[in-house]
Amino acid sequence: MTATSLDPQSSARMRIRGSRLVLYAVLVGVTGLLLGPFGWLVLTGLKAPSELAAAPVHWLPDHFQWHNFADAFHLIDFLGYARNSLIISLIYATLVTLSSAWVGFGFARLAAPGKKTLFGILIGSMMLPQMITLLPTYLIFARLGMVDTYWPWVLWGLSSAPYLVFLFRQFFAGLPRELEEAAIVDGCGYGGVFWRIFLPQSWPVLSASFVIAFTWTWGDYIAPQLLLSTDHSTLAVAVMSTYVSTAGTPITNLQAAASVMYVVPILLIFLVAQRGFVSGMSTSGLK
Repeated sequence: MTATSLDPQSSARMRIRGSRLVLYAVLVGVTGLLLGPFGWLVLTGLKAPSELAAAPVHWLPDHFQWHNFADAFHLIDFLGYARNSLIISLIYATLVTLSSAWVGFGFARLAAPGKKTLFGILIGSMMLPQMITLLPTYLIFARLGMVDTYWPWVLWGLSSAPYLVFLFRQFFAGLPRELEEAAIVDGCGYGGVFWRIFLPQSWPVLSASFVIAFTWTWGDYIAPQLLLSTDHSTLAVAVMSTYVSTAGTPITNLQAAASVMYVVPILLIFLVAQRGFVSGMSTSGLK
């Protein structure tokens, strides 16, 4: 009876192990698909120019050209463009995170006529592609004399972002009503409730929103290309437009090497803040 009683348990353990192996195999495959483009970018940055046009394709370089990264770094003012990208990204990410938190707090905790309609319009605006608003935005900033300045990113940051507003609204709506009621009874207004009670409680969503906004701006190519001159432009524009030969053709291996160095800061930021990023997504209702 002992052997027969152990058979169902052992078979159950075997099924669990088998399902875990299948799950791990699927995760490894998906990870390989996601990391494949980045790996190919690294390999391209390590190839010689002759290997890029070779047929059949050279999957691995014959000799790793590590100097491509040094050449890509010194061929342009890499640190200067990176500084411009960092300034713009920090300005926008900081302002849009705070402004979106304030708007999300209003949608979550304040009562006003037409609030649901306004929130529906806000969510609907997320479906508008950037190209539709690009020309009107440029004309407005040109009329205001803000072209070739960082003021557009300041105004964009103060205007909040629909997706981030949604994140904060979902988070604030889940907090107990007793928190603000007790503060109001003690004489605190809604501004104080937001700054002293709700905002300190929302660190997971704050970190997630900051990482998202920083990534948006760091990876943006269209707006800096349209609004900024070469001296004030960002690293994204410099990587795509300055690594060209005398004949006007792109130097692909240097572009790839520069792109790797361009992506690394975002990866480091995400790795450092991934716990807060995932927690912010989960606590705002996006699971």
